[in-house]
Amino acid sequence: MNAEFAICHYDEIGLKGKNRKFFEKKLIANIEASLARTAPKSGAKVKRISGRIIAEFPAEEQKEKIAEALRNVFGIAHFSFASACEQNMDAIKKAAIKVLSERKFETFRISAQRSKKEFPLTSQEINTKVGEYVLSHFNKRKGSQIRVDLKKPEATLFIEIVEKYAFLYSQKEKGQGGLPLGSGGKIVSLLSGGIDSPVASFYVMRRGAEAIFVHFHSLPYTSPASIEKIKELVKLLNKFQIQSKLYLVPLADIQKQIMMGAPQKLRIILYRRFMLKIAEKIASKEGAAALVTGDSLGQVASQTLENIAAIEESAAIPILRPLVGFDKKEIVSKAKEIGSYDISILPHEDCCSLFMPEHPETKTRLKEVKAVEKKLDLEDLIAEAIKKTKLEKIN
Repeated sequence: MNAEFAICHYDEIGLKGKNRKFFEKKLIANIEASLARTAPKSGAKVKRISGRIIAEFPAEEQKEKIAEALRNVFGIAHFSFASACEQNMDAIKKAAIKVLSERKFETFRISAQRSKKEFPLTSQEINTKVGEYVLSHFNKRKGSQIRVDLKKPEATLFIEIVEKYAFLYSQKEKGQGGLPLGSGGKIVSLLSGGIDSPVASFYVMRRGAEAIFVHFHSLPYTSPASIEKIKELVKLLNKFQIQSKLYLVPLADIQKQIMMGAPQKLRIILYRRFMLKIAEKIASKEGAAALVTGDSLGQVASQTLENIAAIEESAAIPILRPLVGFDKKEIVSKAKEIGSYDISILPHEDCCSLFMPEHPETKTRLKEVKAVEKKLDLEDLIAEAIKKTKLEKIN
């Protein structure tokens, strides 16, 4: 067979019962879209066979780019580049030698999986016969003395007998896991320039939700560099979805009214309540079912239980906080893993830090907040902020 194969395995999708086909179709569509963007010249063809997704492409064509594309697809637990041969033991034995010859090892094991039950040998019988052949072949070499180790082998040869194929490979690459993007609806993610919110966005996207990003800025009181930083963060997160929308919302006029008409200690609570009010309107426009924030319980003054409750009350739709139980070290570690950390730590002025009160309230009473908010009468300013909001599409 003059072709290479990438075999993609999933975990959670396999537990979806009657809905499994829906998730598989989403996963196939997302793999195709990621390949079209990252490896457009690969000529890869994607299909489902026997509980796995395979991408077939001309031998060695854009292999690294195909790997890059698959690394960014939610729903793939792990993937492997595999050789294929005819479904007979002579062909499988020869293919086994070819695959293992690319590895340096002293211990090995064979791990066969026979999805096609018509194949005359059981999985264990395949393991035994191929293992014996591998031992005989490699130990004929001068100075070679390889052996079987079933517990901690240096190399494992995987053999999969499925439909018309016999696939062989010796390495697995970890995927993103989770659920296929788009299988969980839409969310609106409030994206600041800090470390937390990009990681929060990642985790909800990993659960299958398509993210629409909203950033609140205080131009002209802050530098335009903060906007460019946000765009870089969205470009990074966009590698996990084919196109991203970024709403840039001016908040300065609302903040000025709050500064003039509200006690200093309540400013940050009021800023965030109005952010949620605006984000909720954007969510309604986009057909999104929830908002996402980067809150981590107790991390800063606005993220005490009392303040979270006072802020959340301003929105009628669910607010998801995937980082609520994470500490800063865990969040930073994930930010470094997904690549957002180096962008997030670049210096910037965000809308909240610009007008941050010196001593913010940590145990806000909702009744007090709503009484102050009622006097502010900011509906016109909210409408004006939405009117001045800019939408950018990032491919």
